[in-house]
Amino acid sequence: MTKSTTSDYTLRLKNLMEQVGITNFKQLSEQTGVSKKQILHLRRGKIKQMRVEVLLALGSTLGVSVNELIEWFSGETSSPVLSTREQFERESLYIIESWLLQWPTVVSAIEQNPELPAQRVIKLLNPFEKLLKFWRVERIGQVGEVVTYNPQQHQLLSGNVEPEPTVKVRYVGYRHGNKLLYRAKVEPID
Repeated sequence: MTKSTTSDYTLRLKNLMEQVGITNFKQLSEQTGVSKKQILHLRRGKIKQMRVEVLLALGSTLGVSVNELIEWFSGETSSPVLSTREQFERESLYIIESWLLQWPTVVSAIEQNPELPAQRVIKLLNPFEKLLKFWRVERIGQVGEVVTYNPQQHQLLSGNVEPEPTVKVRYVGYRHGNKLLYRAKVEPID
């Protein structure tokens, strides 16, 4: 089993979980009574080694049949048909997550030193920025921006905050439509 295949199964499972309001694998385990080890087997495509009662519990909670689970997690078919555009967008965002979180910091460093050869790279990514805008993905903050701390939008990298604290954005966050994807990572200003 290749790493990309394992990742595909994880994405499929996360999409099914999201459709029924389950946010993480621990919560899935608790709601189904299925061990984390069995959930890991599913994510790795080892569904044929799983007991029927485990598949029934997962299918019941996720709102799919055992046959659908077997089809989607056995590797014998390509992938389940995406049910909505939003599901496709979230899968794509999950795939590019590390780039999405790090890129604005790279751009900021390049802008502060325009003599860096990487300056030309920024223009090459304009289509990607347009894609994010088309998908209704909005940034939370700008790198270096000083803002009032908001725990719904910000995550402290270090230290504590006082009431009405001022923080500096180190890494931007993102929201997709009305849904928070990633909090902006911030540090308190002394």
